[in-house]
Parts: sequence; C-alpha cells; structure tokens
Amino acid sequence: MKVRVKFAKEGAMKFIGHLDIMRYFQKAIRRAKLPIAYSEGFSPHMIMSFASPLGVGVSSSGEYFDMELTQSLPSDEMENRLNAAMADEMKVLSIREIPEGKAHACMSLVAAADYTVCFRKNKEPDPDWKEKLSAFYAQESIVIMRKTKRSEQETDIKPWIYKLEIREEDVFMQLSSGSVHNLKPNLVMEAFAKYLGKELDPFALMIHRDEVYADIGDETEKKLVPLEELGTKII
Repeated sequence: MKVRVKFAKEGAMKFIGHLDIMRYFQKAIRRAKLPIAYSEGFSPHMIMSFASPLGVGVSSSGEYFDMELTQSLPSDEMENRLNAAMADEMKVLSIREIPEGKAHACMSLVAAADYTVCFRKNKEPDPDWKEKLSAFYAQESIVIMRKTKRSEQETDIKPWIYKLEIREEDVFMQLSSGSVHNLKPNLVMEAFAKYLGKELDPFALMIHRDEVYADIGDETEKKLVPLEELGTKII
C-alpha cells in the first residue's frame, strides 16, 4: 500500500538541504520501525518520493512525500511513531493512504503552492511598498529575465501568479509549481522591487511555504486541492 506523509519543517531545520532531508526521514522511518517497502536488486532502497523540494532557508508547513508500505498501520500510530523519532522542528502532520499507480505520485501531481513572505527588519524596498503591491499585480504582464540552463530570456510570469495580496504584515502568494511552470516566490519579490525602481538587499526575505496543491480540474477550469486531501486516513 502507498501512503502520503505531510510534514512541517521549522527553525534550524529549514537550513537542511533536500538530500539531507531524505536521509533524515530514512533514518526516522527505521527508528520508528515502520514497515516500509524496499526496491529489489543488488542495492535495495526505501520506496519513497518527495513532492517538491524546497530551497535551503525556506521553512514550510506543507511538505509531502509518498512511501510504500508492506502492511497497513493506523495513521495516528504511524504519525506518533515518526514524531517520537524526530527533532521538534520537524513534525509529521498527517499520513493518509493514496491510490496506487504512477499517476497518483505526489511528484507528478504538484500544480501550485502557497507562500507567505515577509521582509526582515529594515529590509523593505520602499516605505509604502504595501500600497504599491496591488498596482504591481494589476499590470497586464510582469516580465523578468529568467535564467535557464543555457541562457537568459525574458519571461512573463503574470500567468503563473494565481494570487498576490497583503495579509497583515506579510505577502501571501499562490504560485504555479511543478514540472511545467515552477515559479519561486523570491523571483516575484525581485520583480516587485524592480517595479519600485529598487533592488532587494541580500537575505531581505523570509519565506514560508504553507501548502502544495494538485489540479484536479479540466482544460476549462482549474481546481486546486491540497495533496493531503487526495488520500484517506487509515483507522
């Protein structure tokens, strides 16, 4: 059976790179004695895949990975076992059973993500930046120089920004994510600073990913749902 694990990483854990996060969970799964399945062959490894790796320095309360188990256990029991085997700043939020098949793998489903972005103290690009954010988003196009593996090219990122608004002292944004169009929040904020005629200071931003979504709509309408909701809790 296949299950989807939702977890959060906060504090110092946000500075751990993706490969080390994978190793961290492999060790935690062993300590928790979960019945995870292994691949066959001369070098067997745990059958697990992560949805959308985060950059170093970004915290999150909406990370996901899928893993295959050899037997079923209640969701609450697996969550408790894993959390008991991990640091306080890394926490499993839910474990749910998901349908079999590659089409349901979390990595291939990712279509969008929510982020909360705030400026570090005295790192704001403009004293009135809050009042100017809506005008920035109201533009017909938001063109940036986007680096590819081979070159740089002008790209209109406006279609990839689904939401952009002020929430109290922070900027909330919902962005296209996944293998087709993967827009990072720091690029949006750099474009905003350029719109103001400024440049962001190094390390000006603190970024938190709130959720990751799949698109279960059709060609005429987008329908985003959290990856967690595609599974069912095991009783």
